[in-house]
Amino acid sequence: MQQVERAVVTGVAGFIGSHLAEALLLQGANVVGIDRRSPASDPVAAENLESLLGRRGFHLVEGELGELDLRSLTEGASAVFHLAGVPGVRPSWGERFAEYLASNVMVTQRLLEACVSTDVPRMVLASSSSVYGNSVGRPSREEDLPFPLSPYGVTKLAAERLSLAYAVRRDTPLSVVALRYFTVYGPRQRPDMAIGRILRAVLTGHPLRLYGDGVQRRDFTYVGDAVAATMAACVAPAQAEAVNVGGGRSVSMLDVLACAAQVTGQEVPILRDVTQLGDVDTTEADLTRARNLLGYEPSTSLAEGMGQQWKWITS
Repeated sequence: MQQVERAVVTGVAGFIGSHLAEALLLQGANVVGIDRRSPASDPVAAENLESLLGRRGFHLVEGELGELDLRSLTEGASAVFHLAGVPGVRPSWGERFAEYLASNVMVTQRLLEACVSTDVPRMVLASSSSVYGNSVGRPSREEDLPFPLSPYGVTKLAAERLSLAYAVRRDTPLSVVALRYFTVYGPRQRPDMAIGRILRAVLTGHPLRLYGDGVQRRDFTYVGDAVAATMAACVAPAQAEAVNVGGGRSVSMLDVLACAAQVTGQEVPILRDVTQLGDVDTTEADLTRARNLLGYEPSTSLAEGMGQQWKWITS
C-alpha cells in the first residue's frame, strides 16, 4: 500500500470522521467527505466540520449513502474509510432496529460493491468492541468467538464479516481492515457517551444517570490514538483483518468519576439507575495484533484525554 492521495471518508461530520479528515489533510491527501447531515441545518455537523469547510483538498458531499452514486465518489480513491452508521447500544432494541440494519449493514454492502467496481485497494471499516459481548476474564482477542449482546453489536459484526468476505474475493484488489474501536472519547465526542455525559454533569450541575453499580469496566480510547490507528490501517500489509483499537487499560466507571473530579476540580453529581439491556460488564482490548500489524501504541492517558475534552466542553 502506498501513501494515501485521495481518500473517501463516510460519516465525516461525525466525531471520529471529522478528526480523521483533518489528519488526512495534514498528511497531504485530498479528502471526499460524505455525510447525510448538513452543516447548514445540523449544529453538531457544523461544529465538527468547522475546520474542514473551505479548506483546500476537502470536498463535502451531502446525502444518504443508500441513494448517492457511490461509484463516482470512489473512483480513483486510494482508500475508503467507512465510519458512517447508526451508533448506540440502548436505542438499537425494538422499532429502530430496521434503521440500524439499513445504515450499518445494507449501506456497507452497497459501498463495498462500489469499491469493487472501481478497484479501490483498501477499505478501513469502523467496527466496534460491541461485537465481543462480555469479557472472558482477560483482554479480548480478535480470534475470540464474537457474542454481541445488543442489536447494535449484531449489525456491527455483520458489517465487519461482510466486508472481510469481500476482501477475500479473488476477482478484486480490495483489501479490508476492520477496526474494533473500544469506547472512543475526546473533543467532539457524541454527547450521549459516558465521558461526555460525566463532564456535562459537572458543567451543568444536572446529575449523571449512572447505570449499574459503577464497577463495570471500559477500555477508553482517546480520539487522537484512534485516528493514528486508523491512518496506520490504511497502509498496513493486510488483506482481510479485524484489529482491536483500545486505550491500553480497562477502568471502572467509579475510577472514571474519580478522574473527572480530579480533572475538573469538582465532584460529579450522580443519580443511580439500573443496568441497561445490552450493556456489558467489561471491555478490554488485547492490542497484540494492533502493535504487530499497525505499529499502534496508545499514547494518551485517561486523565490527559479527559482534560482535553474538558477544555473543549468549557470553551
